[in-house]
Amino acid sequence: MYKVKILGAGSIGNHLANASRRCGWQVAICDLDPAALARTRNEIYPSRYGAWDEAIELYPVGDAPESVYDLIVIGTPPDAHVDLAIEAITEGPRAVLIEKPVCGPDLARAQAMFDLAKERGVQVFVGYDHVVGASAVHALEKARTLGRIETLDVEFREYWGGIFAAHPWLDGPQDSYLGFWKRGGGASGEHSHAINLWQHFAQELGAGRVVEVSATLEYVKTDLVDYDSLCLLNLRSESGLVGRVVQDVVTQPPRKWARIQAEDGYAELSIGLEPGIDRVESKLGEADAEEHVVAKTRPDDFIAELEHIEAVLEGRSDSKALHIERGLDTMLVVAAAHRSAAEGRSVYIDYNAEYTPAALTTH
Repeated sequence: MYKVKILGAGSIGNHLANASRRCGWQVAICDLDPAALARTRNEIYPSRYGAWDEAIELYPVGDAPESVYDLIVIGTPPDAHVDLAIEAITEGPRAVLIEKPVCGPDLARAQAMFDLAKERGVQVFVGYDHVVGASAVHALEKARTLGRIETLDVEFREYWGGIFAAHPWLDGPQDSYLGFWKRGGGASGEHSHAINLWQHFAQELGAGRVVEVSATLEYVKTDLVDYDSLCLLNLRSESGLVGRVVQDVVTQPPRKWARIQAEDGYAELSIGLEPGIDRVESKLGEADAEEHVVAKTRPDDFIAELEHIEAVLEGRSDSKALHIERGLDTMLVVAAAHRSAAEGRSVYIDYNAEYTPAALTTH
């Protein structure tokens, strides 16, 4: 049985606590704010999952035992992720799971965190759970049968009102990191699942990493907020694959969609096409299109994420889908997007410069 410590008693902390318990693991949730711990026990967890689970331990930060956990989860706002991850790695768990995005687009101390994890032998994962969902796995399986990939498009377009509905203690984006792109919020950070899914499909299909980013962003800046509401990206990979990513926080109803177009057909993924339903449509050559439907609940996303991590830790999988390198690769693209939008030109990623701003060049 794994022992899990979750830092942050917000929405993601509750989701991962429930998923951990459904995996049969022991769970402790920690938060700086006693009110957040009370809200978890009395409101969030019972309203979502039917009743409070008395097996879950609640601790103010600093009161939880140290060096006894197999997995430490960082479920705080992104601008605290790296510092907390470094502390967690130092504690010596088998693994650390960081909620997406890993950090802000300044990439501050990202390489130091990466190096420390490697030095201490701690595996670090990032919570881009869509790439390990059953529908994305099926879409990738279909795409492998379609010959050379010609282009790839991914969109995560979703009005963020649903986020605030799930966080009723927030009145709007100004009350959290969400309203500030430099803190990891805005469309580029909050919906970076789309960038990550594009990268995942590209790498798994042999097209390599993203090396060129051309971006247009729409910023909303007032006395209260400074975020991007729309993030449009044209991407080129190491093999020359060209495609597109769109992320926004304004589209209603949401559209979470990906299309892998290949020389012999296509695979198209629709996430949340209907409540509780993902769909994969695929077509090979002259054959009729096939449809594969995946029924799921929101908790299923997090259970799949934890089961994936467990399989990697137990040596039953060598997948890199949630590995820290993939998560930091996504942050390089986010950082490149903001620079491209600011300078009005393409930005190139040099992976030899590691996970630092020096990796971004304009030639």
